[in-house]
Amino acid sequence: MGVQLGRGRSRRANGDINVTPFVDVVLVLLIIFMVTAPLMLQGMDVNLPETTTQPIRMPTAPLVLTVTKDGTYSLARQVIPKAELQTKLEAVFDARGSKEVFLRADEAAPYGVVVQAMAAARRAGATRLGIVTEEEH
Repeated sequence: MGVQLGRGRSRRANGDINVTPFVDVVLVLLIIFMVTAPLMLQGMDVNLPETTTQPIRMPTAPLVLTVTKDGTYSLARQVIPKAELQTKLEAVFDARGSKEVFLRADEAAPYGVVVQAMAAARRAGATRLGIVTEEEH
């Protein structure tokens, strides 16, 4: 440990560092990060309607506009007030150059709220509007 006890009156200090507590802390942190990392990658939970369409393969990350069942909008995982939706979409379209947007709407979301999101995207200048669905089982 810290001091070696020998025979007689001679005592010599040990200069070795005990790394066992350090290793224990590092292993606990590693386990915590391994458990929490997948939880941070998930987005907002919405129940998507099921269809028989095939998934679209995109070369770059698409812009996703989400409508939850309580009628709130989120753009790229950030909640957007209804009044600011069109201006935020215009700013994103100008920055990206691409004017494509994908709409993820909960199947329990009010129809009028979904249509308002589509209209805001069109007014913002969206040239392509896709609707995200789940495969039927």
